[in-house]
Amino acid sequence: MVETIEGDLSGNGMKFAIVVSKFNDSITRKLLSGAVETFEKHGVSGDDLTVVKVPGAFEIPIIADRLVQSKKYSAICCLGAVITGETTHDQYINHQISRAIMDSSIKSGTPVLFGILTCQTMDQAIDRTGGRVGHKGSETALAAIEMANLINQMNS
Repeated sequence: MVETIEGDLSGNGMKFAIVVSKFNDSITRKLLSGAVETFEKHGVSGDDLTVVKVPGAFEIPIIADRLVQSKKYSAICCLGAVITGETTHDQYINHQISRAIMDSSIKSGTPVLFGILTCQTMDQAIDRTGGRVGHKGSETALAAIEMANLINQMNS
């Protein structure tokens, strides 16, 4: 028989952190709200949830890494919105933050989830915060809970 290891969606007794960018606040506020609601729906109490607000998406990785180093959290959610402008600035930002987030996760063994929208337009971002393409804040929280449970299973 094939052994299957899979995380569940119960956040009871686990602590989570969310790092959220204040830039593009009309979008990131919705991402944060969706993530918090999802954590609460899946058994994470307010006392077990920490939210850290940073100026922009570029500042997310350093705070996420600090939170990982604290060893207080089962997983860290990174939420932000980088929207294409008139230059290629967004491409440089997106590549660097995605790499830094992945490096932090791999290096620490703690799940650090990428919930940063990388959209070409504001309408695309709106569609991803409860619009026709789902809710990326909520999806990131669900992935954090599942990954935390999966890591716990693999460590036991």
